This record gives sequence, structure tokens and C-alpha cells, in this order.
Amino acid sequence: MPDCIHHDPNTAAWHASLHLGFARDAECTRLVRREHRGPLRVQKALYPEGPDACHVIVVHPPGGIVGGDRLDIAFDVPAGCHVLATSPGATKWYRANNRTSGQDVRLAAGPGAAIEWLPQETIFYDGAAVETTHEVDLAPDAVYIGAEVLCFGRRASGERFTHGRIRQRTRVRIDGRPVWWEQGDATPAALASPLGLGGHSVCATLVAIGRPANASLLAALRAVDPQLAVSQVKQVCVARWLGDDGERARAVLTAAWQLLRPHLLGRPACPPRIWNT
Repeated sequence: MPDCIHHDPNTAAWHASLHLGFARDAECTRLVRREHRGPLRVQKALYPEGPDACHVIVVHPPGGIVGGDRLDIAFDVPAGCHVLATSPGATKWYRANNRTSGQDVRLAAGPGAAIEWLPQETIFYDGAAVETTHEVDLAPDAVYIGAEVLCFGRRASGERFTHGRIRQRTRVRIDGRPVWWEQGDATPAALASPLGLGGHSVCATLVAIGRPANASLLAALRAVDPQLAVSQVKQVCVARWLGDDGERARAVLTAAWQLLRPHLLGRPACPPRIWNT
């Protein structure tokens, strides 16, 4: 979608929601419930790697989110199901217009289930005011892989993130017990600070929860890129990248995902076709 799509500031904000339910049918993961309100859709279930893994593309037709808009997304992935979710392009958060926008994501995976949450880049325009929450609840033997690439400002257009605020909260629980909790408050001062992004405009994170990676796999992950830091704590593997190039960040996380997926899910990586368009 073109960058010129905006709301009229005098109109009411959009509150869009998408709730998806899946079920195991013999060897197939089926999308059996699809509830939506407002401009948030999944058009169809895709099976590029066979019936066992269901791929869905979460589409936000306006192409961008402005001040006051809210998106609510929830997935229920019960026992034995495998779901990979992505987006058709970068998510764009426009300037606030004196109103805060937000997104709440809630994912639940049952016994032996797997969720891969792999949206494309997120771009925060200068002046954006955003609050997001990301909640994941896993059964003890479920697997979760989540990735995000955050771009502050538009480097290609010479735009920097000089004012605005991005508040984020991420929490992952296994059997109700927290295993990953992270919250951040990104302002221009925090991005410039050595304790923040150190003046960089792009940060990327991949969190993988399941069978711990061994030493050789961790070494292979660290060899992907000199700017990629990797750590493993019990069931949680975290890979982080910091720099100024959103495309490179995405390529680095994709390479890390391609190494981790066979280890965690016993199958090779199958990049969604939409990533090549």
C-alpha cells in the first residue's frame, strides 16, 4: 500500500480484531474458526509444506496504522497443530496525531503444538506513539518461534525518529509459568543512549522456545552475522541484531530461523512465498 494512506483526523479511530482457531484433523492442521471485525483479515489457509503445517498471512488492508487505531489478534492453536503466521509486507505506524495507537497479540499453543510468529518489518514513522503487548501461553512441550524487526524512522527517506514513544511488552509462559518477560520504552533519547540502541535505527529479535540448542548450533547461529548476539537460557534461545539496515536485519533473522527450525520442529525451513514479492 502507498505511504499516503491516512485517516482524516476528525474521524473515529479504527478498532480491528482477528481471532483464529485451529484444529487437528488426522494429519492436517485446519483453520476452523475465523472471527474478524474491521480491517484485519486472513484470506485463506496455505499449505506450502504439506497438510501438517498451516501458513496464514495476516492482512491489514489500510496498509498503515495511525493515532487512535488498535489491532487485536488472537490465535488458539490446540494439541498437535502447527501454525506459521506472517504479514504481506512491512507494518507501518504513522505519526500519532495526538492519539496513541496499539496492538495486542495473544497466542496459545496446546500440547505438542507449534506457533511461528514471523511478521515482516515494523516501521515506526517519526512522531508515532504506540503501545504493544505480545502474550504467548504454551503447553510444556509446545514450541514457539517469534521474530521482529523494528525500524525507527525511514532511513531510505532520510527520516529519523526524533519525537514519539514506543512502549512494548512481551511475555511468554509455559504451563502458566513465565519464562520470558521483556518490556521497553523507546524514545529518541533512549535510542541515542549507549544503554539503548546506541544511535542505531534498527533492532531485531528472535525468541525460540523449546528444546535447548546445543553448542554447535549456537556456534552456527553466532556465525550468521558478526552483529548477531545469541544466548540460550534453559528452554529460551534469544538472538538479537542491532544496526541501521532493515533488510539486512530481516535476512539475518531469517538465516537464524532456518538454523533453529529443524532443531525445534524436525523440519526444514519453508520461507513463505509472500516474502519474495
